[in-house]
Amino acid sequence: EIAISPNNHEVHIYKKSGNQWVKAHELKEHNGHITGIDWAPKSDRIVTCGADRNAYVWSQKDGVWKPTLVILRINRAATFVKWSPLENKFAVGSGARLISVCYFESENDWWVSKHIKKPIRSTVLSLDWHPNNVLLAAGSCDFKCRVFSAYIKEVDEKPASTPWGSKMPFGQLMSEFGGAGSGGWVHSVSFSASGNRLAWVSHDSTVSVADASKNMMVSQLKTEFLPLLSVSFVSENSVVAAGHDCCPMLFNCDDRGSLTFISKLDIPKQSIQRNISAMERFRNMDKRATTEDRNTTLETLHQNSIT
Repeated sequence: EIAISPNNHEVHIYKKSGNQWVKAHELKEHNGHITGIDWAPKSDRIVTCGADRNAYVWSQKDGVWKPTLVILRINRAATFVKWSPLENKFAVGSGARLISVCYFESENDWWVSKHIKKPIRSTVLSLDWHPNNVLLAAGSCDFKCRVFSAYIKEVDEKPASTPWGSKMPFGQLMSEFGGAGSGGWVHSVSFSASGNRLAWVSHDSTVSVADASKNMMVSQLKTEFLPLLSVSFVSENSVVAAGHDCCPMLFNCDDRGSLTFISKLDIPKQSIQRNISAMERFRNMDKRATTEDRNTTLETLHQNSIT
């Protein structure tokens, strides 16, 4: 099953049936554009956030999805949401220049939030959890990528020391990268499986990787592509990123910290040249002010930006 939002205030859940995807459920509770969806695989709960400044946790009971409102306490749109690895809390980024870390308070039977505010200076665009369930990476419009502690004593055990640091009170800034007079909005952040490496992509078409086990060494590659919007580690040394070029790209960061572009993963098919008729030639002159047969379909599998 897969959950998507068709660019409105609804969530549609599709189920695979043979070779077809069939709509199984519609979740309607938001009254603003939905900006984030995350489905927790173990607990089978969906969290959604939207431009209405709300988040809902959806649980399935007797085949029906029921929403529970989350108290986010924000005055701007929510932009991104992500469950923690243990699925006992989640983080919501927002235009209010803060991150709401939400957990379930069983005494009152509701989801409450704690805020990470300093030193974020602009909208939070992306989040990712460290495998230890405590550290949280955030990319924002102030050109910075930061690692915070999201330790909540009500739900977390005392965390062990990591290369990012040992003291982890809630809201502690563990590391900060970027923004020294250059860079761009940080569209996506991703921890590696070990949690020692952090990758991020910015609006200036750069891919960056920081290694906490090597004294916070940062490797950066300025690419020739359009801005990348999404990044993910596929192994400890391999990163896949994609964006406005509509094509996933593979990058490698070796143990010495050298970051290199390997290849595009969506190899375009060779287009076949064909002769065009006089009728088509005149139609093109009329519609497109050209005599050539310009095909507007992209050669990649995706026909629009990959987010």
